[in-house]
Amino acid sequence: MAKVLIVYVTTTGNTEKMANIIADSAKAAGADVTCKTVGEASVAELAGYDVVAFGSPAMGAEVLEEAEMEPFFSDAAGSLGGKKVALFGSYDWGDGEWLRTWEDRCKEAGADVIATVKAHLEPDDDATAECKAFGAKLA
Repeated sequence: MAKVLIVYVTTTGNTEKMANIIADSAKAAGADVTCKTVGEASVAELAGYDVVAFGSPAMGAEVLEEAEMEPFFSDAAGSLGGKKVALFGSYDWGDGEWLRTWEDRCKEAGADVIATVKAHLEPDDDATAECKAFGAKLA
């Protein structure tokens, strides 16, 4: 059974909805799942999990949420070598550049990026289905 940590930040609730769908799907697929906001998580605890999923909305010019997720992820990057990582989040405009940039940063840190999923604003039926498949992949 995979131990999965989901760490996310949300500004409007959309990324939180995604985190909950992903967590429920991973649990249903047999994973041991812990889901926390970035403010509740610590970089040190990442080592205790087989898979870490990070979630953040796109902000500004398609960048990570800057107040909490960016500093947390920057601190965590040094401990991602060889770790299975997945990324998710919601966006309003643009084409998901923030997620591609984030994936590149993970790969540069030596992480094995196993999945990404994005939703335009609130997850619709298609994005919900993608989040469920994403969660199952984490398990």
